[in-house]
Amino acid sequence: MSDSTVTGVTVPLVRWVEQLTLATIPDRVRTRAKHLLLDGVACGLVGAQLPWSRVATDAVLGLEGSGDSVVIGTGATTSGPAAVLLNSTFIQGFELDDFHPLAPLHSNSLIVPTILATAESLGGVTGAAALTAAIAGFEVGPRVGLALHGAQMLDRGWHSGPVFGTHTAATVAGKLRGLDVPRLEDALGMAGTQSAGLMAAQYEAMSKRMQHGFAARNGYYAAGLAAAGYTGIKEVFDRPYGGFLAVFGEGHDPDPAQVIAGLGQGWHTELVMVKSYAAQGGLHGTVQAALELRAEHAIDPATVSRVEIRVGRTVYHHGWWEPQRPLTSVGAQMNLGYAAAVALLDGQVLPPQFTASRLDAGDVWKLLGKVEVQLDESIENGPVQDRFATDLTIRLEDGTVLHRRIAQPHGGPSDPVTDDEIVAKYRSLVGPLLPAARLHTIADAVLRLDELTDVRELADLLAAPVAGALDGKDAQ
Repeated sequence: MSDSTVTGVTVPLVRWVEQLTLATIPDRVRTRAKHLLLDGVACGLVGAQLPWSRVATDAVLGLEGSGDSVVIGTGATTSGPAAVLLNSTFIQGFELDDFHPLAPLHSNSLIVPTILATAESLGGVTGAAALTAAIAGFEVGPRVGLALHGAQMLDRGWHSGPVFGTHTAATVAGKLRGLDVPRLEDALGMAGTQSAGLMAAQYEAMSKRMQHGFAARNGYYAAGLAAAGYTGIKEVFDRPYGGFLAVFGEGHDPDPAQVIAGLGQGWHTELVMVKSYAAQGGLHGTVQAALELRAEHAIDPATVSRVEIRVGRTVYHHGWWEPQRPLTSVGAQMNLGYAAAVALLDGQVLPPQFTASRLDAGDVWKLLGKVEVQLDESIENGPVQDRFATDLTIRLEDGTVLHRRIAQPHGGPSDPVTDDEIVAKYRSLVGPLLPAARLHTIADAVLRLDELTDVRELADLLAAPVAGALDGKDAQ
């Protein structure tokens, strides 16, 4: 990116963030955002007491010590940055959280923890301010990601969300702190210089679940530093040498115009995809196709001779390698073959499919050995809205061939998960973990967020310990 291509997108972006008010956001976007936040809260409560989350909690509290910020579902409190790190890790804890289909990041894991910690740091913020800041975060992160061609970052081995998620968190914290344009620009500049994330974490590392947490913490810190007058990189998206797009997009023709494309007109909040399965988003087409064929044809998995999956480049590189025992839950939730196998065998891809016993089960590995995944360039070179399409073919021993193509899985822009489905998902996931009265009160607080006098009311509701989603289920 040369000097002649600098388009000056940083200041227009931060000016839009500074001027954004709840009144300027359409009702439908505000309503959708509240339901998205409820999904994030659900994922955080599920993630709070997972085995790997308990390891993270012990480690981080040991490093950071006490403080006033709530650590969701644990009864613990700690410093603001540490709470952001842990609460984000919980939301990302079981691959149940939202993602953007074109600029892959998990927005709630960046937004919810930042709101809670910033509210505590400021001595309280109104729910209306929190909802406005959340929507700013839902809007900024994907735009920065699209300037780097979104999923192309995954193709290159970057964990895309932590790369452009720092800007989401900095935007949310900066908006809540009431930063003016120069200070918001500083916050985004400091956020960009802390962006990172390696996708090799997907194979077995617990740290895969924490990488959005690093981004959330770094964005939270960036806004706090900027609020105190500490300056960051100016024009961070525009600088041809050492700027965010110049560095992360080197050799890949970044598109700065995407940073401000459609601001206040088209709303990325409405594009955020809510998951129906406990697996990375690129696997959802495979899972949906397998479940549909299983239901329609009453498939006996023992009669399957071959499972053929054809996907585009991003899903192929992000979702396929030959799995080997022992397979961790992290790796299984990223792997096309495992997702297809348990979908056909169990009729679902949810937490029970990722216990230690299921991960090592003989029937799963027998069927996994019959899976073939192929890169389909016609999908990769097709319309942008079909880049995550999946072709699934199941061959049975009697010669029967069953086929299903999923252009966009349920939850995508053409078939979004409804608000009612989000509420049902919340109740289904969180209901077994806490008393019914608390379940209802939390949902009510989130869905009327803009009416809350102080967001710390919600933090208090989320604070007490919850049951472990995998307790007694030989989790790994």
